[in-house]
Amino acid sequence: MAEEELWCNHVRQNKDKFRDEGVSTVSSIDQARVETSVEDKYSSYLDMKDMDGQEQPRLHRGRHIAYLKKGLTSLSDRFTSLDASRPWLVYWCVHALELLGVQLSKEEAAGVVEFLGKCQNPNGGFGGGPGQYSHLAPTYAAVNALVIIGTPQALQLINRSTLVEFLRSMRTEEGSFRMHEGGELDIRGVYCAVSVARLTNVATESLFANTVHWIMRCQSYEGGFSGAPGMEAHGGYTFCGLAALTLLHAHHLCHTPALLRWAANRQMKYEGGFQGRTNKLVDGCYSFWQGGLFPILHTLLAQEDVANLSTERWMFNQEALQEYLLLCCQHSRGGLIDKPGKASDFYHTCYTLSGMSVAQHFTSTARHRTLVTGPKDNELIPTHALYNVGVEAAVSATQYFNSLPVPIASSPASQTEAGDATDVQDTDKQTTTATKPSCTCDTTQVKT
Repeated sequence: MAEEELWCNHVRQNKDKFRDEGVSTVSSIDQARVETSVEDKYSSYLDMKDMDGQEQPRLHRGRHIAYLKKGLTSLSDRFTSLDASRPWLVYWCVHALELLGVQLSKEEAAGVVEFLGKCQNPNGGFGGGPGQYSHLAPTYAAVNALVIIGTPQALQLINRSTLVEFLRSMRTEEGSFRMHEGGELDIRGVYCAVSVARLTNVATESLFANTVHWIMRCQSYEGGFSGAPGMEAHGGYTFCGLAALTLLHAHHLCHTPALLRWAANRQMKYEGGFQGRTNKLVDGCYSFWQGGLFPILHTLLAQEDVANLSTERWMFNQEALQEYLLLCCQHSRGGLIDKPGKASDFYHTCYTLSGMSVAQHFTSTARHRTLVTGPKDNELIPTHALYNVGVEAAVSATQYFNSLPVPIASSPASQTEAGDATDVQDTDKQTTTATKPSCTCDTTQVKT
C-alpha cells in the first residue's frame, strides 16, 4: 500500500481540522484535543511506515480474540455495575468473535446457551441476568447471541409463544414499546421488538399496529431519528428507526434524502470515524450505528432507481473509517476503544468491529465487493445490515423460524387488542411468507 493511497496522510498537510472561528467553547476545546490525539496516532504510524516502507495498518486479531474469550468466561468485580446487562456482554463477545471468524467450541456454545436459558423468564422474554425481570434490550441481545451460535439447542431455547406475549405486554396503544414493565419508552424498544419478532417469526400486523406512524414521528428536521418524537437526531436512534422501518416494509415513508445528508455529514473530515450527533466527538461505536445506515440506504435508493448510484461502494469513505479504527481504536492489550486514550470494553469492541465489517463489504443485489484496508487477513466476515449478526447466521435462523407456525395470541388481553384469533392467524400467515428480508444485504447472495 503506497503512502499516497493512505487516507490518513492528510494529517501531514494539516487539512480538515476543526475551526472555531475565534469563538472557543467547551465543545471546540474537546474537539481540538481529540484531533491532536488522532494526529499523534496517524503521524506515529506514518513515521514508522517511512522507516520500513512495508508496514500496513494491521488488525491485532489474536489480542482481540484473547480479550473476548476471557470476557466469556471470567470477569472482574469492576463489572458488577453491568449485572443487569449480562446477555449484552454475551452478545458483544459472541458477535465480535463471530466477526473475527472464531466459532465457539461445543462446550463454549453449550455454556452460553445454558446461561441464557437461565435468563429467560416463564412469562416471556429475557432478563438482564438470572432471576431478573424481562426487558426488551437483553431480550434482543440474547436472541442475537443464540442466533449466532445457531445450534438446534440454541434456536430451540427461545420460547416463541411466551416471547410474543411479552412483546404484546410491552406495546402501547400508540404503537411504541416500553423496555420493561413500567420502564422507559423510546425507539430502542421499538427496534428491539421488531428485530426479535422478525428473526423468530412471531411478527403480526396487530403486534405492530401504529408502530410505523410512531417511528416516523421520530424523524427530525435534521434528517436523522430521535429517541422519541420531538427530540434531537442521534446515531443509535437513527439506526433503530431506519432498521425497524425496513423490517416492517415501510422504508418508503422515510425522508431518505434528508437522512442520507445527515448520515453522510456525521463522518468526521479529520478523524475519519463517525460522530453520534451534530457537534459531538468521534466515537468508534458509531462506526456501526452510523456506518450501518449506508447499506440499508443504498438498498432503498437502488429500489427507487436513483441515478448515479454507485455499484462499487457505499456512500461514505470506507477507507477513512477503517484507518481510524485500525490506527486509533485498537488497545494494545486487546479489545477496541472509543477514541485514543480510552480503555477497551466489550461494547466498543463489538460495534467498532461491526462498523469495520460494514466498511469492508459492499453488496448490491448479486454483487459483492470487498474493500479491505491493510493486509488481506484484516478482513472480517460480513455482518447483517439490519440485525447485526453474521449474514449466514441470520439467513439460517430466518429459514429455521419461518418453517415454524406463527404463535397465536393466547391471553384474553392480547386477543382483545388483536381482534379474534382468526384475524391473528390470517395475518400471521401473510407475515410468514416474507421469508426474505426486504434489504438485499440480508440475502444469501452475500458470500464471505
